[in-house]
Amino acid sequence: MATRANDTPPTGAYDLTVVELAPFGRRLGALMIDWAICLMTAAFYADPRIVAWPPVLVLIVLNAVGIGLFGQTPGMALAGLRCVAVRDGGAIGPVQGLARAVLLALLVPAVFMDADRRGLHDRAAGSVVIRKPR
Repeated sequence: MATRANDTPPTGAYDLTVVELAPFGRRLGALMIDWAICLMTAAFYADPRIVAWPPVLVLIVLNAVGIGLFGQTPGMALAGLRCVAVRDGGAIGPVQGLARAVLLALLVPAVFMDADRRGLHDRAAGSVVIRKPR
């Protein structure tokens, strides 16, 4: 049996013991940056003080596309974070990205984290947020 260069388990699961998990403060900071981007973007077509749902919709789209296809949002890039699939360490894909984004917009799943700092939205999407390697 050949071993892989990055020593991932042969089952195909991403080894969470060899990466640095994202701290809660950085994750919150990244979310605040993304939320500011969403508020500014939504302000072009709706007043967020009057209609509350446009920034949330922009947040869902930003997360679904950014995390689903590229593994990070602009806020995560500035905070030095990536969201990767637990199964292989790659991007989670657009369907899982959308599911994760919708659950994140509910905010409640993001508050409950397990020992691997994965919120319910991460567990449902099969993702984990890590610090980018230096």
